[in-house]
Amino acid sequence: MSFREDSVSSEEGLLRKPLLPPKGKDIARTYFRDDSASSDEGLIRKPLLHAGSWYRMGSRQSSNSMMESSAQILRESISIYLCVLIVALGSIQFGFTLGYTNPTQSDIMDDLLLSISEFSIFGSLANVGAMVGAIASGQISEYIGRKGTLMIASIPNISGWLAISFARDTSFLYMGRLMEGFGVGIISYVVPVYIAEISPQNMRGVLGSINNLCLTFGTMLAYLLGLFTPWRVLAILGMLPCTLLIPGLFFIPESPRWLAKMGNFEDFETSLQVLRGFDTDISLEVNEIKRSVGSSSKKATIRFSELKRKRYYYPLLIGIGLLTLQQLSGINGVLFYSSNIFKSAGVSSSKAATFGIGAIQVIVTAIAASLVDRAGRRVLLIMSSALMTVSSFLVAIAFYLKDLTPESWHPAFGILSLVGLVVLVMAFGLGLGSIPWIIMSEILPVNIKSLGGSVATLANWLTSWVVTMTANLLLTWSEGGTFIIYAMMSASTVVFVRLWVPETKGRTLEEIQRSFR
Repeated sequence: MSFREDSVSSEEGLLRKPLLPPKGKDIARTYFRDDSASSDEGLIRKPLLHAGSWYRMGSRQSSNSMMESSAQILRESISIYLCVLIVALGSIQFGFTLGYTNPTQSDIMDDLLLSISEFSIFGSLANVGAMVGAIASGQISEYIGRKGTLMIASIPNISGWLAISFARDTSFLYMGRLMEGFGVGIISYVVPVYIAEISPQNMRGVLGSINNLCLTFGTMLAYLLGLFTPWRVLAILGMLPCTLLIPGLFFIPESPRWLAKMGNFEDFETSLQVLRGFDTDISLEVNEIKRSVGSSSKKATIRFSELKRKRYYYPLLIGIGLLTLQQLSGINGVLFYSSNIFKSAGVSSSKAATFGIGAIQVIVTAIAASLVDRAGRRVLLIMSSALMTVSSFLVAIAFYLKDLTPESWHPAFGILSLVGLVVLVMAFGLGLGSIPWIIMSEILPVNIKSLGGSVATLANWLTSWVVTMTANLLLTWSEGGTFIIYAMMSASTVVFVRLWVPETKGRTLEEIQRSFR
């Protein structure tokens, strides 16, 4: 079985040296083509039909100087950091969607005369749409690539925000929330996978954490703008991340691992060279990626009977388990309804306190991003989950004592609950917020990544929907009891990580996936 039967017929053929030389002036001659071979004034362009954009430069300079200046410009303008920041606009959209319901709850309920149950349905419909998006995300990204999938996901996001901004009753409000949820469900799978597939092994944790950093930034942005912006205007502002994402996708390369799997080896090597830099020897990485995809064709499918093999079921169960436990910690219930939680605890400036929570989450996530490739995934996950367990118990105790003590003591317990919630959000940002997505994108073998990634993402959104839908009802039943439940789930995460989750720090994707065989 081979990817290019016209030129490659054996394993040795798959492990040939890169099509593009790694260094020197030959790089320029290979990467840039003069369509007018008979003159020095031809069109110089960077051939990235599937791997990125077309870069054009016209001049009457000498050939060598043109090549050197072109390569310098491309080195400065096309980097892995730029690629990550552009796709992370999708993560900002993700976070803005999560944060939107928090500052707008009272205004939307007053303007459209909604009950608490109707607003809870509105909040949870993003999760329902995201579940559908999660189911579709793997197959869509497998057939049209990571970039094309993100472009498709942007359209329902923009349309959904428009529907919410013009809503006069629950029909448009619900429809808009479903549409934006569908887009976010696709984004939540594709962005971490794309980042993992383009990242060098020693930077994969840091770059993968940018996904969650931008998610928390989007949530904080919704909290901040919600302090002084009407809910309809806030919905219009919610369109901006995806509106900027669409043109940005034209300036970044496609995932080289996806291109290799599809048999587009010229584009694969071009894309990888752009990501690693024109002076970098990519031959070893090229050969390792080709060896990894060499056993599966671009139309490869996995039968359910094959999932009984450890190399498939073990990483799949780890991915599903981590993404499910992430939501069972109750974090989305806290973030969606923190303003109401603060009101119940006796905190007067509830919206300002909520913004403070969002800002702290961004800061802690940024710190965690710098640690993930140093401390390792497992250590941060265990620390994060243990701190969330303790802080959830602290909030529960504060609510129980508030109900049992005189009213004059209530401000003290309001401060205690605020401290507990701050620690809870900080602990989540330390590890459980980003690392499950990083690990999911690292451990799934290439031939079940679309199926397995979709299932794991679906499990995450299904659990998020349950938590979001029940949070208001549970808090009405018992604030303290709700946080006791969340604490027990966080404690379960500590056990799960300690027993079953492997360390992936400092290993290539191919090494990680071979370890499950």
